[in-house]
Amino acid sequence: MSTAVAAKPKPRLQEKYETLVVPEMMKKFALTHRLAAPRILKIVVNAGVGKAIENKKRMDDAVRDISIVTGQKPLITRAKTAVSGFKLRKGMPIGCKVTLRGKRMYEFMDRLISLAIPRIKDFRGLPRNSFDGQGNYTMGLEEQTVFPEINADTLEFTQGMDITFVISGGKKEQAFELLRLMGMPFRAQ
Repeated sequence: MSTAVAAKPKPRLQEKYETLVVPEMMKKFALTHRLAAPRILKIVVNAGVGKAIENKKRMDDAVRDISIVTGQKPLITRAKTAVSGFKLRKGMPIGCKVTLRGKRMYEFMDRLISLAIPRIKDFRGLPRNSFDGQGNYTMGLEEQTVFPEINADTLEFTQGMDITFVISGGKKEQAFELLRLMGMPFRAQ
């Protein structure tokens, strides 16, 4: 007697990408194959914790908050060189980062678009000029409390973070259109 394992459903944003975004991108940019359409390869969430030099608890709090938000344990980044003006020695922990791929990436992006970004105070849209030369997009958040998973009452420190969307294809116009179709709220020109 065999037991059938039910297939786990795809994340909502992944379904949207496959059923709506790819056909729209193929039509708009005259692509001949589905695999020619740009896709999000990974999302990197990075928090620089320079204040951890003075207070070690800040690094622990940043690691805890990023792991709550992303569902994955962050990697602690260390200083590569010593800078005496900042009292920084080589090898000291100065930040943490998480690289999300696959299902976790789509689920994080869905929470970011539908829950976190609408909670930003005085939000007027994401800037359109934050693309690099390869079509990757980076946005910054000033504090982690925009995510509903973080309880603002228990926080001692607010911590900002950078979120980078690494996109295949290397063209800024196609990367912008991909993120716009996925639901990223960009500013009107």
